[in-house]
Amino acid sequence: MSSAPDLSPIADADWPEAVADLLPGFAGQLNVYRTMAHGPDLLRAWAPLRQHVVKDTALGPARSEVVILRTGHALGSPYEWAHHVVRARACGLSDRRIAALRGPVEAMEPEDALIAGAVDELFGRKALSQDTQARLTALVGVQGMLDLIATVGFYSVLGYLLNSAGTPIDHDIAEALERDPLEG
Repeated sequence: MSSAPDLSPIADADWPEAVADLLPGFAGQLNVYRTMAHGPDLLRAWAPLRQHVVKDTALGPARSEVVILRTGHALGSPYEWAHHVVRARACGLSDRRIAALRGPVEAMEPEDALIAGAVDELFGRKALSQDTQARLTALVGVQGMLDLIATVGFYSVLGYLLNSAGTPIDHDIAEALERDPLEG
């Protein structure tokens, strides 16, 4: 039986030439993309979708973080959870609100409950109900609803990759959470 490949984050000195142009940008900033660089073609294809899902989403930063945190929790991804606790705080989410995203939707603020419930439906039912689609559309529009679905899919792929590779949480994020642990 062969052993599993080493998917440790790739150091600058070993960075694949095929994606050398991505190293100074987003790909060189986080361990998740340094892990993904083991598949340069995947990393290259990932870049435009990342731009939309992470930067240009119709959900806006705070709602996007709610989706990502609930997705990271559902996947049991310590990397995604830690990184997005820090990002959610930067977007103005309180520790109480962030911590609630690990629990039952009934204990969340109404908007978070709708969004987290939609994430749960995607994991559980593999589709959004007609009622959830209507409620999300009223809240964030059709593009926002589609972006929510895409965000769950995007971060699911990242979560599977991170969990499979055992990618370590980036040092600055680990330090930030050590200095200021999540309350609640």
